[in-house]
Parts: sequence; C-alpha cells; structure tokens
Amino acid sequence: MDLALFDLDNTLLRGDSDYNWAKFLIKHHLLDPKLHQEKNEIFYQDYQNGTLDIYAFCEFQFRPLKENNRDKLDNLRHEYVETVIKPLVSKKSLELVRKHQKRGDLCIVITATNSYITQPIARLFDIDYLIGTDPEEVAGEFTGKVKGLPSFKEGKVTRLNQWLKENNYDFHQFEKSFFYSDSLNDLPLLKAVSDPVCVNPDKTLIKEAQANHWPVISLED
Repeated sequence: MDLALFDLDNTLLRGDSDYNWAKFLIKHHLLDPKLHQEKNEIFYQDYQNGTLDIYAFCEFQFRPLKENNRDKLDNLRHEYVETVIKPLVSKKSLELVRKHQKRGDLCIVITATNSYITQPIARLFDIDYLIGTDPEEVAGEFTGKVKGLPSFKEGKVTRLNQWLKENNYDFHQFEKSFFYSDSLNDLPLLKAVSDPVCVNPDKTLIKEAQANHWPVISLED
C-alpha cells in the first residue's frame, strides 16, 4: 500500500473552494460584497504569492461561520457543494483518485481550506480521510477561531504526521508516497514525499518542478 495525498483547490478541483465559498455567501447576502470582495482578493493574491498570513485569513474567512447558526450553514453548504463545487470536478480528477483507490493506496485530501466546507467535497471523490484547517467549535457552533495548527505550508507536514500517528500509520512504512498539488505553498510537503506531482502548477512551482525533474500534469478534461 502506498500513500496518495491530494491537494484540493486548483488541483482536484478546477477552482478554489474557499474563494468560491465567499462568493457564494455574497450571493446569498450574508457578506457585504464590496468590503469582503476587496479583502478576499488581497488574501487570494497573497496566497498565490506565497505571503499569506494564514491566521489573519482564517479570522476573516471564519467570521460567517461564527455569525450564522449551524443548521443554516449546513443547508448553505449542501447547496454550495451541489451547485458550485460539483461542476468543478473533472473526469480526470476522478480517474486519478480511482487509480490510487484500485491499487489499495491510502488516500487523503490535505488542504489549507477549512474542514467544514471541504469534508463533503472530499466525499465527492469517495475519499474518507481529510486533513484541513479546523474551525473551532463550542456546543456545535463555530467560534470564528482556528482549532489547532492550520494545514498550511509546513503545517501540512506536521498535521499529516500527526494524523498518521493517531491512525497507527508511519510515514516511512509506505514504499511510495505521492502528493499532487498546484501551489508553491505546498513545497514543504512536495519535498517530503517520494513522488511529488505538480498539477497545473503556478509560476514558482513550475520552476521547482523543472529544477527537480518532478512530473507536471493537467487534470483538465
């Protein structure tokens, strides 16, 4: 059994689930469009540039979770996945995941996006295991804070090792470990696995791929 790790946004998905979630909430009049869109664009560019302050971003992005009750959020999330996310799933992405599943590999989605909105997205690929940035909850409602370490940059490596230990696995027990990602922010984990694969990589990551002779693929249909 090998280990197969998948980034989500702009990797398995043809788009960014966090960015689109904010746009979805604006459409439903739960966010001020002008104020939120301006800040969201800044954070998105910071992410693309590798300069994102993940804690500041989470505080910003988790505010709607804090300000709305869980039942309402659950209904919105269901609509979001059905109407926005499903069209972003490509046939090639599904085929890639199925290939690893048929081989009996341990498949995990590992993403910086919060686990509340990404858990049902992972299930679209029939992947049971997800490591995301966890929003803090008290009595079933969100506080607007981050629980534990964000799954971002070096944090992905730390969170992965924690998850493997908690589930009685050891990173070194796998003959091969794959990680599929599009982003320069994932370089720590890409360098940690035996088989990094760049999916529609950004400008910085394509240079790393060329320098390290990493395969580059597209999951666009």
